[in-house]
Amino acid sequence: MTDKLNYQKTKLACYLGFVTQAILANFAPLLFMVFYKSYHISFADLAMISVTFYITQLIIDFFCATLVDKIGYRKCIVISQIASGVGLLMLAFVPDICPHPFIGILVCVVIYAVGSGLIEVLVSPIIEACPFDNKASVMSLLHSFYCWGVVGTVLLSTLFFAVFGISNWRIMACIWAIVPLYNVYNFATCPIVPIVEEGESMTIAQLFKTKIFWLFVLLMIGAGASEISMAQWASAFAESSLGVSKTVGDLLGPCGFAVLMGLSRLWYGKYGEKVELSKFMIASGILCLISYVLAAFAVVPVMGLIGCMLCGFSVGIMWPGSISISSARLPKGGTALFAFLALAGDLGGAAGPAVVGSVSHLLGENLQRGLLAGIGFPLLLVLCVAILRTKVKKVAS
Repeated sequence: MTDKLNYQKTKLACYLGFVTQAILANFAPLLFMVFYKSYHISFADLAMISVTFYITQLIIDFFCATLVDKIGYRKCIVISQIASGVGLLMLAFVPDICPHPFIGILVCVVIYAVGSGLIEVLVSPIIEACPFDNKASVMSLLHSFYCWGVVGTVLLSTLFFAVFGISNWRIMACIWAIVPLYNVYNFATCPIVPIVEEGESMTIAQLFKTKIFWLFVLLMIGAGASEISMAQWASAFAESSLGVSKTVGDLLGPCGFAVLMGLSRLWYGKYGEKVELSKFMIASGILCLISYVLAAFAVVPVMGLIGCMLCGFSVGIMWPGSISISSARLPKGGTALFAFLALAGDLGGAAGPAVVGSVSHLLGENLQRGLLAGIGFPLLLVLCVAILRTKVKKVAS
């Protein structure tokens, strides 16, 4: 019973880890107009804040493949929480004391992005290594906490700004820093077991020589692109193409998307043991395709918003499901597997929105038609899962 309770503490630490990542990814963008007015930072430079965050994550994903096993999981995940908390605290002070506020902001972003990158790579294998039943369901439930973190960050920050004024954003940054700094204790004291016993995990060279590994990479690219393409453009799509106000667009666009994505992961976390993961992912991919088409051809705002939120529900299983399928088929993949899966997901998350934006530009800044290009991402995911199912059937026969 004690071990079981201890592993529940591990689960809590991992839940808060994903909440932390949601705070890191979504808090600064809420302040873009504040940075623009207070520090006179151009929109082009503001865009570099998000670019810097995700590039830093990609770099961390890459280096985690070789360094984490040498340093140790516990040290690395504790460092992730410290870097996250310190970066948020610095955001409240450094821009004001730095000669160039923009440079000060970027320094803070790099520090907490290191924490975010480590969280992304480490939390999933930590949960995968715990002795829980039906790990695909547990993984889905775990990833739902990123969604609740997004919703909480947007709603609680907005409420704080409405009550105390946007000028007190520095206090809110310090409040959010409490979450990862508290979680340092959780990760320092909870049981953490290695995903693969020392000396038994596959090397990077062995992974690269395994054909099915590259199928998993494509699967994660499709999952990341399907999710982030709609998530990143949801607010702009609602405001520019559907003609709704920014407040309505944000609440029914990004927030609605995150809520439905979280509910999807929560549902599979509770009932997943009754549903075959690969079939659920194929059905989700088809639903995702339909949602992109619905948004692209919406003739009334409500139709487009339904498409946007439906997309949130459809992509819920994609990222955690891809990780579960990959780790089950390559159980000796170790940290390197999870690091490269995170890297592939981030690449999809970077490429997908870029494709939608580029197509929109080519079609006369028509974001609604640009979203139609997004149907290729769920198609890629469905194709990869279908190939995996065929391979499983061949092995079984």
